[in-house]
Amino acid sequence: MKALIGRKVGMTQLFADDGSLLPATVIRVDPNVVVGVRTPERDGYTAVVLGADPLRPKRVTKPYAGQFADGMAPVRHLVEVRDFEGAPSVGDTLGVELFAGAMLVDVQGTSKGKGFQGVMKRHGFHGGRKSHGSKFHRAPGSIGQSASPSRVVKGKKMAGRMGGTSATMHNLRLYGVDAERHLLLVGGPCPGPRGGTLLVTDAKKGGTRNRAAVSLAAGVAGGSSGEAS
Repeated sequence: MKALIGRKVGMTQLFADDGSLLPATVIRVDPNVVVGVRTPERDGYTAVVLGADPLRPKRVTKPYAGQFADGMAPVRHLVEVRDFEGAPSVGDTLGVELFAGAMLVDVQGTSKGKGFQGVMKRHGFHGGRKSHGSKFHRAPGSIGQSASPSRVVKGKKMAGRMGGTSATMHNLRLYGVDAERHLLLVGGPCPGPRGGTLLVTDAKKGGTRNRAAVSLAAGVAGGSSGEAS
């Protein structure tokens, strides 16, 4: 499995060879450093700890700095990736070249926080009638039972905090890799605001739908990557 920590730059649009417009997200991936390596003999499993975004020395506490090898500059973001492809060593740096030739990726990030929202925005409730005289418009309606069980069942769709949680977009097409500018061009939207931290990994889901998407991405990758450069 391949993975890189990046930062969302924003969205743009590309054009395929047939002239169709392709929305894409630009992700900047500064060189990731390998902070640690987990081995079956010592840890019971195989994984690699990636780090990105250097920290100023005065921002680093002694307990946090203890995670890094001698001479390694502490970084802000740390992600442990199991079954990492290849055999990197502590201190190695990885760039966007890692995804050269890839067709589909998964992008994980923190979705935009939308604050406290009602049931219509948060869960898509239709609401009540908009006519005069109706006193039921955007309210959730009845939420529980009277005699039995005399309480609100857990998991009821109600108003509450919306967004600001981990979200993953699966099977996004990788249109291009710009190694010179450390950029990945990913088809479609990605979670979070501009400047948000993202984790780009290999697409985990398989099946016939993925194979069809790969062949389509291969057809537009050559033309669209040239448009973005």
